[in-house]
Amino acid sequence: MIPHLHPAATALAHAQHVVVITGAGISAESGIRTFRDTMEGLWKDFDPATLATPEAFERDPATVTRWYDWRRLGCLTAEPNPGHIALARLERNLAATDRHFTLLTQNVDRLHQKAGSHNVIELHGSIIQWRCTASSRTTTPPPEPFTTFPPPSPFVPSAILRPDVVWFGESLPESALDAADIAMRSCDLFCSIGTSSVVYPAAGFAELARRRGASILEINPNPTPLSPLATWSLRGKAGDLLPALVDHALA
Repeated sequence: MIPHLHPAATALAHAQHVVVITGAGISAESGIRTFRDTMEGLWKDFDPATLATPEAFERDPATVTRWYDWRRLGCLTAEPNPGHIALARLERNLAATDRHFTLLTQNVDRLHQKAGSHNVIELHGSIIQWRCTASSRTTTPPPEPFTTFPPPSPFVPSAILRPDVVWFGESLPESALDAADIAMRSCDLFCSIGTSSVVYPAAGFAELARRRGASILEINPNPTPLSPLATWSLRGKAGDLLPALVDHALA
């Protein structure tokens, strides 16, 4: 038996509103490299921070959109892993028993939606969706590589598209933060999965949940700054631990 699995599963079985936050760790198990690990091949001489700012896009939109299109295509070919699938299964079960599930993700790959999750709040936006620089309207490009860099906007003549992600120096979407705040008001079990818990404001959600009396479950291969605050810390991969946790909780 994995240490702490049984008490965490018991808490999950009785929770009325589960809020989960996921980070790059769960996507890495599907073969999606973390942000800085994508700097290889043609991109090895670039600092990722120089490609992920509004200033970089304004200065060289062609290079920035080439990198993001390359990453977009990698996300489109990736498949959800057992961790993603277990969370989607948990959401379906909670909904069927008139309980609540909210998934906050810092990932931009939409693998949670591909796995079947519905109540997903994308804190950092989505690389699958692109946004018009003039109108802010969004579109989902077809799954083929772009042929023009930057791609033209279908909404406004002479405008271009940018990835609908949050760049360094930009604020998180107000709608996402508002939805997360509403979810945290009734959360009684907060789960942090595959995230280092160091980036704010997302890192503050666990602290807020704890102050409001929720139990904290962490799933991560390594200790994080959240570990001392967690009610239970399960060490390992989400793809291994989440299926077992959900199986025990729903048994």
